[in-house]
Amino acid sequence: MLLTDLVFRSMTMDDVPAIVAIEHEAFATPWTPEAFKNELTSNMFARYMVMENEGQIIGYGGMWIIVDEAHVTNIAVRADHRGLGLGERLLTELQRTAAYFGANKMTLEVRVSNEIAQGLYRKLGFKPAGIRPAYYSDNNEDALIMWADLNVYRPTAEEQEW
Repeated sequence: MLLTDLVFRSMTMDDVPAIVAIEHEAFATPWTPEAFKNELTSNMFARYMVMENEGQIIGYGGMWIIVDEAHVTNIAVRADHRGLGLGERLLTELQRTAAYFGANKMTLEVRVSNEIAQGLYRKLGFKPAGIRPAYYSDNNEDALIMWADLNVYRPTAEEQEW
């Protein structure tokens, strides 16, 4: 698979079954189809995108943009597509999108035991900022809160002219 063949687009209701399948591969307590449908129809702060390759959804990410801050709600790549740098591409696209819509900072929570994800987040500018005790309901694991500055994704004056 060529990473240059990726397409990023807004998530639609038709995407929900594929997204829920990826959720079940990725998370111990996956979101329900209803949760995604509510995000897409009822949450004015929500922005969700899918990552496709050759017409197949291979990843997705979501965030809430409230005033000038973006909060990543979830991000995942299909199990058989992990380890290819796709999570980095997807999160970078979320960061660019958040900056485009006016966010200056982005935050997320990650399991304290998930060192692989933490490494990716650090690579993309996220820094630890605190702990949410017993955040995860499946095992009461703590969450590490991380923040990133999005100003690096601001378009230059020349780019804004386009």
